[in-house]
Amino acid sequence: MNDVPSSTLVISNTVTLSNNEIEMNCIRAQGAGGQHVNKVSTAVHLRFDIRASSLPEIYKEKLLAYKDHHITADGVIIIKAQRFRSQDKNKEDARQRLLEIIKKAMKTEKKRRPTKATRGSKLRRMDKKTKQGQQKKLRRKVAY
Repeated sequence: MNDVPSSTLVISNTVTLSNNEIEMNCIRAQGAGGQHVNKVSTAVHLRFDIRASSLPEIYKEKLLAYKDHHITADGVIIIKAQRFRSQDKNKEDARQRLLEIIKKAMKTEKKRRPTKATRGSKLRRMDKKTKQGQQKKLRRKVAY
């Protein structure tokens, strides 16, 4: 199927991240769950240091400039995954969320080219204003 080992996170055709660059700690999940949640550490705390990573410089610059509540001032991405009851699923969820943050940071918005209103749109707006004024005029008291 894939020639890339499962221990890497594929970001693009040319950029991949090794699992040893991503620090994952298993912690106890919060919230309801009864006895299971009190005994088992199913939640995952992912930490990824942008500056120390093997990402290309352009990726690092864009990630550090990207405004996201998961990115700290030190340039570390922190993700807490506790959506699932399984530790493996939470690990995969954390990796996918890291991938989404990196991809969103790399996406560049298309620059807006300012345009002028068309002659037709201006005429329609003026006609609507005139009609509205006439309608309000008819609502006034009639002078004898």
